[in-house]
Amino acid sequence: SEVLAAEAVSCLNQAMAALRDIWEEIGIPEEQRLERTGVVKKHIKTLLDMMVAEEESLKQRLLKSIALCRKELDTLCRELQLDPVQEEEKISILQMEKNLRTCVEAMLKQKRDRKQELKTLQEQDQDLCDILCSTPFSIDSKAVPSLEDLDRYRRHLASLTAEKEQRREEFVSTKRQIILLMEELDHTPDTSFEQDVVCEDEEAFCLSKDNIAALHALLQQLEAQRSLNEAECVELRSRIVALWERLQIPEEERESSA
Repeated sequence: SEVLAAEAVSCLNQAMAALRDIWEEIGIPEEQRLERTGVVKKHIKTLLDMMVAEEESLKQRLLKSIALCRKELDTLCRELQLDPVQEEEKISILQMEKNLRTCVEAMLKQKRDRKQELKTLQEQDQDLCDILCSTPFSIDSKAVPSLEDLDRYRRHLASLTAEKEQRREEFVSTKRQIILLMEELDHTPDTSFEQDVVCEDEEAFCLSKDNIAALHALLQQLEAQRSLNEAECVELRSRIVALWERLQIPEEERESSA
């Protein structure tokens, strides 16, 4: 910077010397030379003052940006539940402003990413709740979720997904047994629940705990009906055999009637 300053002074001296030579060749009186020199000085001072003002304005803009960045960082740290940012010491205003601005941009991205992941998790949660007829995960949708909140939410959804698969398998297996029993008993589904169970669209069946319990109750009911029918058949066979004995029906006729 000292070399550049010296060069600037040298350029100024050369220009003034050139002007003096020109004025002397023209024959401009000394008094007018002094006036012209004053005008040159005034122009130079105005230019330098303007340059200083511009650079001072740049400095103030950087300081203002630093203050705004610090304020925004404090807010972001609270929202993201992070420790306050530690600033480097003994660095220039320009570098400090750049560092803080970069940090703000990184935190804003982290905030957007967390909010987007929360939205995605809530959509998945709602889908699972619709299937399982359960209550959505409790979390403040307006606040920025912490990393622990997101991790806990992911684990909750993994548990719900496993529960959904377990209930789906249970439903499919029990439904298969119910259909076989209905065919065996020649039973036509006559309630809305029975119709929902035998419906071909398995994805439409709500896998709530109450529905799974009702599903097993229906299966037990059909099994009980089958057992009752089997007992009645045994009773009727016994009565038929007793009648055969009383009527002394030959074995050949019994077999043909069986």
